[in-house]
Amino acid sequence: MTTTTPSVQLVSDLVTRIPEFQDALEAHVFNQGGVLPHVFFWDVVQDTVRSFLGEDPAAAHWRRTLDFLEEQSCRGVLGIDEVIVTSFLNDLPYPHEPGHAIVQQLGPVMAAKFGRIRPGG
Repeated sequence: MTTTTPSVQLVSDLVTRIPEFQDALEAHVFNQGGVLPHVFFWDVVQDTVRSFLGEDPAAAHWRRTLDFLEEQSCRGVLGIDEVIVTSFLNDLPYPHEPGHAIVQQLGPVMAAKFGRIRPGG
């Protein structure tokens, strides 16, 4: 029996809750030969920021993604927190980049984590 890690379960739960990420996950699995959560979340960040900027009307609405990740962040599961902090929050745009204002939309748990890893924004 294969055990699913919390980080792989996070990806699965994300796609279940926000089906717009299904195509990105299928391409990711094809290219990577499996689910690599930290790598996949690069695509999640890019799609979320494009949605925030209004650049991709077909992308999942950025608010749904942030709400889902905030809920997951509240759980306090190490594998989930590692992916969200390292491969989502840390990869959000920096102050000089388009879309940086999305950090002002983070929920309280993610905002606190963001402030710890990137105090300068």
